[in-house]
Amino acid sequence: MSQRHVGVTELALRDAHQSLFATRMAMEDMVDACEDIDRAGYWSVECWGGATFDSCIRFLNEDPWERLRTFRRLMPHSRLQMLLRGQNLLGYRHYEDSVVEKFVDKSAENGMDVFRVFDALNDPRNMARAMKAVVATGKHAQGTICYTISPLHTVEGYVRLAGQLLDMGAQSIALKDMAALLKPQPAYDIVKGIKDTYGDVQINVHCHSTTGVTLVSLMKAIEAGADVVDTAISSMSLGPGHNPTESLVEMLEGTDYTTDLDMERLTRIRDHFATVRPKYREFESATLVDTDIFSSQIPGGMLSNMESQLRAQGAGDRIREVMTEVPIVKKDAGYPPLVTPSSQIVGTQAVFNVLMGRYKVMTGEFADLMLGYYGECIGERNPEVVEIARKQAKKEPITERPADLLEPEWEKLEDDAAKLEGFNGSEEDVLTNAMFPGVAPKFFAHRNEGPKNVGKTAEQLAHEQAIADGSANAVRAPIRYTVSFGGQTHTVQVEPA
Repeated sequence: MSQRHVGVTELALRDAHQSLFATRMAMEDMVDACEDIDRAGYWSVECWGGATFDSCIRFLNEDPWERLRTFRRLMPHSRLQMLLRGQNLLGYRHYEDSVVEKFVDKSAENGMDVFRVFDALNDPRNMARAMKAVVATGKHAQGTICYTISPLHTVEGYVRLAGQLLDMGAQSIALKDMAALLKPQPAYDIVKGIKDTYGDVQINVHCHSTTGVTLVSLMKAIEAGADVVDTAISSMSLGPGHNPTESLVEMLEGTDYTTDLDMERLTRIRDHFATVRPKYREFESATLVDTDIFSSQIPGGMLSNMESQLRAQGAGDRIREVMTEVPIVKKDAGYPPLVTPSSQIVGTQAVFNVLMGRYKVMTGEFADLMLGYYGECIGERNPEVVEIARKQAKKEPITERPADLLEPEWEKLEDDAAKLEGFNGSEEDVLTNAMFPGVAPKFFAHRNEGPKNVGKTAEQLAHEQAIADGSANAVRAPIRYTVSFGGQTHTVQVEPA
């Protein structure tokens, strides 16, 4: 029996730890798995973009460009893949076109191969310039459909959007389901619709596992003709993360499809991350399976973000109220898909509405979303809420592509970066500061102290386990902590009381 090959994109190095424990995984916890990942037979390895850039400089004191170069060196046989937010790049605002081009150029130069380009609102105008820049570098431009459900979202609409992305030069189409909303039948219908309409276009399907239905969705997508599916090695899977790589392999056993992945290497990758994941359990989301998402449509990363916002306000018990509010805010905004940054914008506004009254306080970002400064949504925005936004923001709604309103800014960005302590003179540093001007200056100033691992050490884990086991002798083992103060790093040994 001849089997059709199904490619697999491994997510362990990016979206898996972003979804499971807030993107906190240190590079040193990834390097030992890279050779097996490189040789396992994946179609691509997603390892950069999304929130990793922000997390590297905000929490890990690590240069994200150096992370990319390291991955390139450690995985010479792999297509490296990133998630790029279209005109937003990896930041939270729109950047002028020359900055978008510069970022794509530098990413390609540092080792990136596949650029999954999306827009939080599915506005093709916000993807066009980034896609064009990727094509110009000779790298792989993947046009992305962010999947969501609403009274206005249809299979026909998604198929039409795929055509717009192909017209922009997309070499493949990604169907991106960030909230685990993609049920099996729509997965089949959308993939088949794209294949029937546009012929042999490559389709990649990305699902989270939060609702518990999406491994079946991947199967139906494959039956409809999907060429590549995204999974995460089992020790870095499930919950608000993704379906397990090995489960996909086993699911296809005895069917007309095969991944040709090397199970021996998958086992070693699994075992590696099984020892790493417990180090980060303090950052883990408590969610395992949640079918309420079919009504709230809240992706995993957004859920943990809202939980932490509420806890900070002493209102951790009000998460259910917020989850009820999110669909209302989403409808008022014209049914945007909930993915970075729209998920944070809608989610934060829902938190504000619950804590302070509906639209009594509006974030600047939500006002901009209502006024068109992030682009167009599929639905009409609630005119009453638009008026509140207009009065608060003191600016008028727009209908043109938001980036068309931006002045050339590269020279100013260069000047801004040049003033910072620790700036290394590179265009990469200019881009880092452009995307995260509130975080980059501190990172540049402390970069030479080297990366910080925020996971627990083996000694700390053993100590916690000993306490859990009630083993008095083990509890008395000293614990070592690494402390940084005034630019100096010291190791301190503490004897338990």
